Amino acid sequence: MDVNDNLESPFHIKISFNKLLNQYDELISNDDDFIAANARRVLKIAENHPTLRKGFSDLSLIDKYNLEIQGILQDAFNPLLTKNEIKAASVPFHDVLFNMSDRFKTIVETAGEDFELKIKNMPTDDIYIVACTIILSLCYDFQINFKRPFLYEIPDANGIMRYYKILYNADFIEITPNENAVKITDKDVDELLDNFENIDLWKEKFPPNSYDFKGFVISNIFDVTDDQSISNIKSSLIGSDKRKDEGFMEGFHEIFRSLFGLKDIQVGFSIYNKEHDKFERVYGVGTNSFLLDERETANCSDALCEWSYNKLLKEKEYFSVSDVDAIYKSGKECVPHIKVLHSQGIKSAIFAPIANEEGLMGILEIVSKKSKVLNSVIANKLVDVMPFIVSAVERSKSEEENLIEAIIQKECTAIHPSVHWKFVEEAKRYIKTQMDIGEPPTFRKIAFEDVYPLFGQIDVKGSSEARNSATKKDLALQLSLAGKILDTITDLQQMPIYEQVKFQISAYASDIKNNFQVDSEHDITEFLKNDVKPILKLIAKSHSSALADIEDYFNKIDTELGVIYFYRKHYDDTVKLINTNMSSMLDEKQTEAQKMYPHFFERFKTDGVEHNMYIGETITKEDNFNPIYLYNLRLWQLQVMCEMENAYYQNQHEYPIALDVASMVLVFNQPLSIRFRMDEKRFDVDGTYNARYEVVKKRVDKAFIKGTEERITDKGKLTIVYSQKEDEEEYLRYIKFLQSKHILDENIEFLVLEDLQGVTGLKALRIGVLYHKDKDNKKFYTYKDLMQTITS
Repeated sequence: MDVNDNLESPFHIKISFNKLLNQYDELISNDDDFIAANARRVLKIAENHPTLRKGFSDLSLIDKYNLEIQGILQDAFNPLLTKNEIKAASVPFHDVLFNMSDRFKTIVETAGEDFELKIKNMPTDDIYIVACTIILSLCYDFQINFKRPFLYEIPDANGIMRYYKILYNADFIEITPNENAVKITDKDVDELLDNFENIDLWKEKFPPNSYDFKGFVISNIFDVTDDQSISNIKSSLIGSDKRKDEGFMEGFHEIFRSLFGLKDIQVGFSIYNKEHDKFERVYGVGTNSFLLDERETANCSDALCEWSYNKLLKEKEYFSVSDVDAIYKSGKECVPHIKVLHSQGIKSAIFAPIANEEGLMGILEIVSKKSKVLNSVIANKLVDVMPFIVSAVERSKSEEENLIEAIIQKECTAIHPSVHWKFVEEAKRYIKTQMDIGEPPTFRKIAFEDVYPLFGQIDVKGSSEARNSATKKDLALQLSLAGKILDTITDLQQMPIYEQVKFQISAYASDIKNNFQVDSEHDITEFLKNDVKPILKLIAKSHSSALADIEDYFNKIDTELGVIYFYRKHYDDTVKLINTNMSSMLDEKQTEAQKMYPHFFERFKTDGVEHNMYIGETITKEDNFNPIYLYNLRLWQLQVMCEMENAYYQNQHEYPIALDVASMVLVFNQPLSIRFRMDEKRFDVDGTYNARYEVVKKRVDKAFIKGTEERITDKGKLTIVYSQKEDEEEYLRYIKFLQSKHILDENIEFLVLEDLQGVTGLKALRIGVLYHKDKDNKKFYTYKDLMQTITS
């Protein structure tokens, strides 16, 4: 096999000892007879085997001239040090090794028959470019420093990965351009310096096999397992994305195994909650806590004894348990951490505090299923790695705090990305002013003028009636159960109080059917808690025959609310699920809409989902707003409202109870101003004139069609509320388009609304939504058709 086979390189390589032999040519006339005699010995070998000076690329000749090569390299490879030094002759950056020292041979043999020795961190393109930089240095005297550490990863007899750093002695190489070489100029070098990653350019300047390489290098190899393990720990902890990978913790175990030189160890973590003086589990893929075992959290005083508590939390020093079984058997099984380690089959352990100047943040736990392998002596290796772990935990803690703040902002006080730039600008001005004058300035008003509003909602139709119905069913059921128990008891024991409570139960049951008022739920609930409950508990103690019925009664009671919460729970769960699903869908669709043209968006969960949108040039900060973007967003809004209706009714069977929803959009023709209200942490319209829009928004869904008792919103229909004739014409165009797409039905109602407080002249378009129950066959249904299909 030729050394140049399957190898793309600017070099045409020949292994040669010519440059080394040239030095012996000079030593032959040395005044020291021993040195001169040794030189003659080496040169005699070369004379008898001229190929060794001339050079060869056939790798089989390495074995053929093995003894001769050993003789030539004897001075460079001292036989007295062969069992200590890790050393070999080689071709640089390639896995061609010969004349290995005894220790190096042993290391490679121990790795196993299947082990293949390869340089770990040398990409193919980098090999080519490194070779080019060597040519620039030796042939053109351009000194380009591209030194980087090269490593071997070799497992030891126990399967633990050890790391070896390679240092090259390149004194014995000769590089000369051949007929394929391209002359390199200063301009070429300048171009290459700015294009390291452009391998094609390097190959253009240094074509493959364009330089003859003659010689060899001496690879001096050093065990750097400790240093590399520390570096690996550092790099693993730096990459936050890596910590989410499934293989991260297993890789982390392997790093610590290399650091300690122990195969049978595992690493765990627990977080310290200072506020509650508790240890908590770290949530992450593959992360474990051996101190907590299966517990999610534990009081520090319950997880540690007094001595270990002081050691970790107060002194912030590590401690080891070298023989868990011995301590456990000595009668100290009451020591909490010994007991939990023993229950997991752990034989030895090290606990190290992860602490900074502010105090303890967590515990690093290193454990083994073998006794005495983890001890106070080996624990000293942690001194070099703890700073990186502390730094990573600090960063992780900061990231968690930022994430928590982000979630709070998203769920509670969100500042939408479309307007975030305005807050950033004002915050920068605020900081600059504070630094200039040295006093806290005022955070100025955040406002946007001349923006067009859009409002829409998908609401549970008849939500009040539905919840009242659920409430009445729950209360009637509880009163009925209590009444039956009292009926049974009064047959056994006559007591006036029983009769009085029975009478009150009957009265409340009648009120539920015939006269249920706003405060009826509160009155009946208080009666059941304060009057019925004590009596039933008393009956349970004195009448065993009623015990089963009374237990059944209390089993049906919600422990937190103290009343039966069955039908109401179904209603509340349904509304909550509607809100969650519709909000998620709206958020997803909004991401797409922002790509069309940036605009402000916010949504609110009520008995359904409401959303506000504002679009205009002042929000985007760009001079490119056009009314076409407003029209596009209005059409998009109608489409999304119809999609949300479809999504709900297609999956209505998955909800606890069947509720109807109704959709509405509000059209406001004129631009207005919005302002961020610092006290409420939300945007609102700015100015008296614009307040009319907010009044309409809050009341319009409860408005009636003029001259009737019918609400303008209706199940299975989309309602569009407006005031101007041009709005009607615009939306009729959208409706016609959506009808052509089988999204809206053919029937359109033109409605006039009853006057609202301070607002007159509102009108509405109401049109049926088409539902596609079968997506594949594209069958479209009106609401009536859909209900018949679902219930048939």
